[in-house]
Amino acid sequence: MLKRMVLMLAVTTAVIAVLGFKKFREFEAAGQATFQPPPEAVTTVVAQKGYWPVTLNAIGTVAAVQGVAVSADLPGIVDRIAFDSGQPVREGDILVQLDTRQEQAQLDAVKAQRELARLNFERLDGLVNEGAISRAEYDRAAADQKQTEAGVGEIQAAIARKTIRAPFSGVLGIRLVNLGQYLSSGNSIVTLQALDPIYVNFGVPQDQAGEMRAGRQVRARVGDRAGAEFAGEVTAIDSTVDEATRNIKVQATVANPHGTLRPGMFVQTEVMVGAGRSVVALPASAVSYAPYGDSVFVLADMKDSNGRTYRGARQQFVKLGGARGDQVAVVSGVRAGDEVVTSGVFKLRNGAAVVVNNKVQPGNNPTPKPEES
Repeated sequence: MLKRMVLMLAVTTAVIAVLGFKKFREFEAAGQATFQPPPEAVTTVVAQKGYWPVTLNAIGTVAAVQGVAVSADLPGIVDRIAFDSGQPVREGDILVQLDTRQEQAQLDAVKAQRELARLNFERLDGLVNEGAISRAEYDRAAADQKQTEAGVGEIQAAIARKTIRAPFSGVLGIRLVNLGQYLSSGNSIVTLQALDPIYVNFGVPQDQAGEMRAGRQVRARVGDRAGAEFAGEVTAIDSTVDEATRNIKVQATVANPHGTLRPGMFVQTEVMVGAGRSVVALPASAVSYAPYGDSVFVLADMKDSNGRTYRGARQQFVKLGGARGDQVAVVSGVRAGDEVVTSGVFKLRNGAAVVVNNKVQPGNNPTPKPEES
């Protein structure tokens, strides 16, 4: 009886162990299937070859070719204002007329003296030839005539200096004086800037200074403003390097026919420094930047541990060139025709399964024109 009970207990234990092991394997398989990560949704683009010129990018500052604060040369009271704020003017246009009534009265008096001196000189000129007067009297009369001529010229110069004119053609700033205001010598009246052409000053690192030469083509852009691109060329390179930044200052002269660029603006400059080269242009969002190297994810057919084929992402390290708009140039690491992930790269790992959804894609325009510009 005892043997039968022990035998039955042993058989029951064995059956339970077999069933438990079988169930454990089922749970293990089910657990593995349950925690298998789902494919990540990404967008992609097919890499294409492009031809990009070799450029050097820098942030520049706009400066006027000619720019002054027009000021009073002599003290006086503003009698007439002949300009409006922001008005374009030509060289020689009258801006402000100071009160010259006192100078005009002095001029009339000196002109009368000049006329008397002229008549006296002409009278003595005939007498000196006849020997009726001495040469000293004649020389004194000649000197008086010249002195009165100089007096007239001096007062006329003072009147001209109280007529303040534009020293060159350009665009005026905001008026700083009012009618009837007393101006001391040197008081500012208005700023005047020559805007076409205009200078763009920017700095380049000392190790790239050798690429800068007069005549290099330059493009300047005002932020992301649509269509705001200006062409010019390098016209001057500074002879010294800034000790604080180790940059060398470069000056470009840029056409500005509509006066869009104003002194003090900052612009993005692009200097053509060499012949173009063939690159693969990708959206900047496709690149994962890291200290150990920049990389992209390329789609390829892969196999899992069970031998099943799936669409996965392979991490590929790349060497980058310059950037233009939404794009970045890949010099090596990606070939034309590769399908590259453009968004969702932050959640991928090497070999991750993906599903492509290209209904909405990131920007991929070398010259973007934002709507809100």
